Amino acid sequence: MTEETSGGARAMRRDAMERRAALIEAARLCFARSGYFVPLEDIADAAGVGRGTFYRNFKDRMALALAVFEREIDRLGALIDPELPLERALARVVVEGAEATKLFARLAIDMPIDGENRAAFDALRARLERMMTPLAVRAHRDGTLAPDMGAHELMLAVRMLGAIVTPAPTDRRATLLEEALALVMAGLGPRC
Repeated sequence: MTEETSGGARAMRRDAMERRAALIEAARLCFARSGYFVPLEDIADAAGVGRGTFYRNFKDRMALALAVFEREIDRLGALIDPELPLERALARVVVEGAEATKLFARLAIDMPIDGENRAAFDALRARLERMMTPLAVRAHRDGTLAPDMGAHELMLAVRMLGAIVTPAPTDRRATLLEEALALVMAGLGPRC
């Protein structure tokens, strides 16, 4: 199979897309286990590809980490359900996004986030914020979100809730989430 072109852009062959996806998944697992500075050879080995395949897909470790974050944001975006009441929608993202939260926290310790990297992370943050917009619109319509609160504040609420719930022992997470959600909802709600 050869690479096809569409509108001037080269389309990636299916087998190349599968190798790229395998690298991203292997990186997610290796980063979670060993941190940002895990040897790239370990990631390539876990993906079942050679180091050359890594460099055909990613210019460096940071590009791979950004690809992992992009995939996790896509996954989180699929969890955002504007049809749920705001409290339940936030809880779902926190609970089902717990692994992503742990991964982001683990990598943030060692990642050099400056210059071009800062711009890439800011773009990912803005993208996640845009994904939260339908929740804010619904909550404004339902009267469960103060008019001066929006997607940015909802994203901050998810991050705060994740930071509280994720490191807790498994048997305490549900209780902590319920308690923390009550406080967050009181802060996000309309003022009387």
